Amino acid sequence: MIELEGVPELIDPVMVAAFEGWNDAGDAASTAVAHLDREWKGEVFAALDAEDYYDFQVNRPTVFLEGGVRKITWPTTRLSVVRVGGDKPRDLVLVRGIEPSMRWRSFCNELLGFAHELGVELVVVLGALLGDTPHTRPVPISGTTSDAELAGRMGLEETKYEGPTGIVGILQEACTHAGVPAVSLWAAVPHYVSQPPNPKATLALLNRLEDLIGVRVPLGELAEDARAWQVGVDQLAAEDSEVAEYVQSLEEARDTAELPEASGEAIAREFERYLRRRDGGSGPGGHATADGTDGPPGAPYLRDNPGGRTRPPKPPMAGGDDEESSEE
Repeated sequence: MIELEGVPELIDPVMVAAFEGWNDAGDAASTAVAHLDREWKGEVFAALDAEDYYDFQVNRPTVFLEGGVRKITWPTTRLSVVRVGGDKPRDLVLVRGIEPSMRWRSFCNELLGFAHELGVELVVVLGALLGDTPHTRPVPISGTTSDAELAGRMGLEETKYEGPTGIVGILQEACTHAGVPAVSLWAAVPHYVSQPPNPKATLALLNRLEDLIGVRVPLGELAEDARAWQVGVDQLAAEDSEVAEYVQSLEEARDTAELPEASGEAIAREFERYLRRRDGGSGPGGHATADGTDGPPGAPYLRDNPGGRTRPPKPPMAGGDDEESSEE
């Protein structure tokens, strides 16, 4: 039974979810939801029973001291609610946790139970995958849905993905079968600098979420963090000629693939999207990859543990839009 004592009646609620793990390269998606929760001072109203969904040898509990008393934090998924003010206020139900180890169907059904009781009108699941995308270019964000009508109305892609999937894909399909409109937004994270955090990918996800649900997200220091991140990666790449050469090859492939889109109409569309966002507001394991395979835990990083830095491999260039393909 779902009890929602203390939760007020919500206004046009949207559920926004992200899960740490395979669906969360660079921690970009989970950090985006954490940012929303922090900026809007979310109030936790529910947590799923950790015993039902997590293997504690995979996701271990942590022990901490509070006032000299030892306490334990168990890995779980928590739900909080925030109200976005403005001319047209609306509520967001934020879901943040770890990809469950077991009972995925029950896990999704429990989240759908909350969505039903709260009157959620749309579910948006955020994810991030590793891809052949250069860190020097805008982060590719793909928005997908299984609902053809929703895809047309919101300017999304109707998903055609086949292959391994994570909890993001399972939750989206569960929503579709339950008649709840659902969308997933995926950020492509450069595979050669996949170590978290990746504030640039987090920022791109939040910008796309703004467009999708019509809210103004306070960014705080995230934009500056994204600039600092790129400067740092630029400096590290410049220290290694092979890395610099590899990044240049990714840039050329990306720019060539996007040439047909470099029209006046496309530029105007992007500028209008920027103005809509800025006007009138205040300010464990592998990861999903673009081809659906599991990126190894030891995937190469530009920044690595003290004592050395590995170089990225130089795989054959993928064709066209591979870096923008999404995993469900």
